[in-house]
Amino acid sequence: MNGVLVLNKSAGMTSNDAVQQAKRIYSAQKVGHTGSLDPLATGVLPLCFGEATKFSQFLLESDKKYCARIKLGVMTDTGDADGKVIGEASTAGIDAAGIEQAICAFRGEIKQQPPMFSALKHNGQPLYKLARQGIAVERKLRDITVFRIEMTEFSADELVLELHCSKGTYVRSIAEDLGNALGCGAHVKSLHRRAAGPYCEQEMIDLEALCQIEDQQGLDALLQPTASAVAQWPAVKMVETTARFVRQGQPVQVAHAPVNGWVQLVEIAENTDDRFLGVGEILADGRVAPRRLVAHD
Repeated sequence: MNGVLVLNKSAGMTSNDAVQQAKRIYSAQKVGHTGSLDPLATGVLPLCFGEATKFSQFLLESDKKYCARIKLGVMTDTGDADGKVIGEASTAGIDAAGIEQAICAFRGEIKQQPPMFSALKHNGQPLYKLARQGIAVERKLRDITVFRIEMTEFSADELVLELHCSKGTYVRSIAEDLGNALGCGAHVKSLHRRAAGPYCEQEMIDLEALCQIEDQQGLDALLQPTASAVAQWPAVKMVETTARFVRQGQPVQVAHAPVNGWVQLVEIAENTDDRFLGVGEILADGRVAPRRLVAHD
């Protein structure tokens, strides 16, 4: 059982909860998510089954899109509505024009401090475990890119942001930093992930809907091909004789291949569909080196 399921994670469950439930529904042996969503968050959570788990790291490193509702004037210890309120401030005088001006500082390449309530580790210990003990440690600033951030709603003390950002971006930190810039504090009231890498919300399915599917064939039909995880990469197509060397882990010369970067490896043959072999990297001498391959019968 190989492929990618684009799950709509519901609010209140952890990403690992979602993995375990999907694993039971499919009676699958090997399932993994591609970057966790906070329990409060909903939306796109790609789950990799079988051979697709070999490519989960590339989805983890992909861009994400979010819709975030932000509450102004209230600060929590987690940066979202699941946390304990630790401060309140007046939002009087804050208007749409002021918010728009403050948002400008969050566009493009910026530095961000990860929140204490995160899965990042300090001396082998997850930060959120330290935070629950009331311990705060220094966190290094991280380089992230916010490709797009737009306010689509504003009313009284709440606003809605649409974001397209790079891997490692914490929307909670953006909300807190924006609140600080406005002088009133803020937290994320709700968060919905619209897209993760090549997968978008139009492709999602709920766990509840999965439970209603009684036959395995129907469940399997919902899995996208393993190759979809890297569908945005250029494909290097090769004949069976060349593919044989690739399966043995050997770099090969392929005409018209890109001059650099990562690529899909695809075997072509007469009277049959193309076969996804895995992913490779273009070497300095122009050869294509296999980096991660799928197992075929």
